[in-house]
Amino acid sequence: MRNEEKGNEEKSCNEQRHGESIRGQRGHKEEGNEEKVSFEDIFKQNERRIHYHIHKLHIQDPHNEFYVEGLYALWCAYKKYRPDQGVMSTYFNFTIRNRLIDMLRKKNRENQHQETFIQNEKQKMDNGNRDCRTNLPIPDMNGIELQDDVLWEKVRAMLTDNQWKWVKYHIIAGMPLKQIAEQEGVTVDAVKSWRKTAKKRLEKVGIRELLE
Repeated sequence: MRNEEKGNEEKSCNEQRHGESIRGQRGHKEEGNEEKVSFEDIFKQNERRIHYHIHKLHIQDPHNEFYVEGLYALWCAYKKYRPDQGVMSTYFNFTIRNRLIDMLRKKNRENQHQETFIQNEKQKMDNGNRDCRTNLPIPDMNGIELQDDVLWEKVRAMLTDNQWKWVKYHIIAGMPLKQIAEQEGVTVDAVKSWRKTAKKRLEKVGIRELLE
């Protein structure tokens, strides 16, 4: 009788362990079948975070450069996120904001370097000689290399003083007509007249194309 009871107890324990094993396997199978949320769904739910942080950081983004950077940050956060890193939305906010700040700092450094370069170039062009009437800098013609000194000497010989001023300052030095007019104390139309007559005169000798 005792042996029979003992056998029944062992049978019951085995059945219980078998049932737990089956339930455990089913649980693992169900977990394995859970599909990960797609990035498309994440994007739809979180795109507003990108716009929020761009606005919060007072970023001007006419070419959507920062938006693209924020989108890339969202993608990286989606790929790297682990539950032990905290709430997903907080992790997204942290990643997007930090990448936008890094890009903003980079842009600011580039702008500072560009502004410094421009100022240095302006200083090189300004040798201290200024027009007494307009106070505009007079370009230093000594630093300009001409492709053919002999040719330009011939051009100079064929033109009046005013016509040569247009060639010298506009063609060679690259000054805009308005600046030439202010420097010489005349109107822009007067400078245009110098240009017109200079081209007309040089057309006769076949070198007008040099002044186009």
